[in-house]
Amino acid sequence: MPYGLYLSAEGAQAQQQRLEVIANNMANVETPGFKRDVPTFQARFAEAIQHGADYPGSFSENNVGGGVKMMETMTDFSSTSLRDTGMPTDFAINGGGFFQVAAPGGETFLTRAGNFTIDGQGRLLTQSGNFAVLSDGGSPIELDGTQPFEVHSGGRIVQGDNEVQIGLVQPPSLGDLVKVGVNLFRSIGGATSVPTELRDVRQGYLEQSGVNPTREMMAMIETTRAFEANTKLIQHQDSMIGGLISRVLSV
Repeated sequence: MPYGLYLSAEGAQAQQQRLEVIANNMANVETPGFKRDVPTFQARFAEAIQHGADYPGSFSENNVGGGVKMMETMTDFSSTSLRDTGMPTDFAINGGGFFQVAAPGGETFLTRAGNFTIDGQGRLLTQSGNFAVLSDGGSPIELDGTQPFEVHSGGRIVQGDNEVQIGLVQPPSLGDLVKVGVNLFRSIGGATSVPTELRDVRQGYLEQSGVNPTREMMAMIETTRAFEANTKLIQHQDSMIGGLISRVLSV
C-alpha cells in the first residue's frame, strides 16, 4: 500500500475535523459572549518513530513525514464589543471576569453570556432556564420580576431597599477553562472573586460573539479546498494501485 495513501487520508481527516470546528463557530456567530474555537495542528512522526522503533533524524527510511494531525482545540478569549439591547435583564462584563452560575445539581460554571431571564419564582437564570445566576456570596440571585431594578457600579443589583452583588470570578489562567456546552465553562483550577475596583458590569448590554463571519468563511473555503485536494490524491493513488494490480494479473 503506497505510503502517500495514508498521508492523504490523515490530511483529509485533519481537514474534516477543522471544518467541524469552523462550522460550530459559524453556528454561534450571533450567540452572546461566545468564544470561538481555534484548532491546532502538528506534524505527525512516521509510525516506526511513534512506536519507538526508530528516532527522528536517523536518516533511515522511517525518517519521513507522517502527515498532519489535529492536536487540540483552543479557545480564543479576545475581547469583543458590547451591543446595546435596552433589556434590563441583559448584562455585559466590560473587562475581565466571568459570571458564575449553578446547575440544578449544584455544580458551578462560568460564562460571559449575560442574556439572563427571571422566572416565575424571581430567580435570575441563564437563557436556557436551567442555571441560576449566583451572587458574590455563592447563593442564587432572586428578584421581584414585577418591580424595576438597576445595576450600579461594581455589579451591584439594586431593587428598592434590597441590594445584591452579582458574582464575578476569574480563573487562575484562561487555559484552565474547559467548554462544557451551552456557552458555559468549567474551571479545572478553581476561580477567585474579581476585586470590586476591577468590576464593570453594564446593564442593558450584551457582549457580542467572538466569531468574525468573514474570517470563518475564508477559513471554511480554505479547509474545504484542502479536504478536496486530499480526497483527490486518495482517488488518484487508488486508481494507480488498481491499474498496477490489473497489469500484474494480466501477465
